Amino acid sequence: MEISVIIPTLNAEHEIDGLLIALEHQSIQPVDILIVDSASEDKTIELVRQHKRVRLLKIDRQDFNHGTTRDMALRESRGDFVCFLTQDAVPVSDDYLERLVAPMVDDSDIALVSGRQLPKADARRFEQLVRGFNYPDWPSVRSKYDLEKLGIKTFFASDACSAYRRTAYLECGGFEHVNTNEDMLMAARFIASGLKVAYEPRAEVYHSHNLTPSQQFTRNRAVGFFLETHADELMHASEIGEGGRLAKMVSLQLLREGSLGEFVAFGVDCCARLLGNRAGRRAARNERL
Repeated sequence: MEISVIIPTLNAEHEIDGLLIALEHQSIQPVDILIVDSASEDKTIELVRQHKRVRLLKIDRQDFNHGTTRDMALRESRGDFVCFLTQDAVPVSDDYLERLVAPMVDDSDIALVSGRQLPKADARRFEQLVRGFNYPDWPSVRSKYDLEKLGIKTFFASDACSAYRRTAYLECGGFEHVNTNEDMLMAARFIASGLKVAYEPRAEVYHSHNLTPSQQFTRNRAVGFFLETHADELMHASEIGEGGRLAKMVSLQLLREGSLGEFVAFGVDCCARLLGNRAGRRAARNERL
């Protein structure tokens, strides 16, 4: 069993050295680690070159795309399983990679596994609760038979910490030119072809963001545009209920804790998510006209 690791970077000097050291201590050593750097202006390149087993690929910043850049890197790698990380996702344990690929080793029908994202130490309280809701401590394996019950959640995946079966990825065509959610689109393609996708909570990374309302709006505008544009490939799976359950759970917990400031901030965050999603969908519909 051979594992490749791919990490896109941009101005990652504060994170990349620690991440590469963590990978060098894994119980299963990758056959290759590829850094795809988008013309960083800090010390990222210098730090990467200190790790002799790491292969560096440099691209122009304007050429970066969440889908096609990762596809290019995957095709440059050689592992049976190809793991993606973001530059700010740090494995919790030395057996992270081993745990991440374990579901695919055990079941040849599983084509994609996502790990669990734990909040970083600086994560604000409502972000901690959101992470807990989206990344629970129980595993799941999903197929086309879960669509009616789970809706859009059937395609849950995150390339912040994921692993793909190379043969399945290539057979299903690979990532396309998309600016977000290439992982969800690939999960949908796997499921449409009769394969499965999995979530493995024992494969943990620290990864979270304290986004401003403006940043949250921009992020969800891109997500809304993606969901509307790719509705057919996502099998028009229902989104109804998932966002409401998240908002209710987090809000009630914040009120129980007496965290009124965080309760208000979370309300603003939810509004930014909703308005961004609607704006993105509207833009996608207008583009089709």
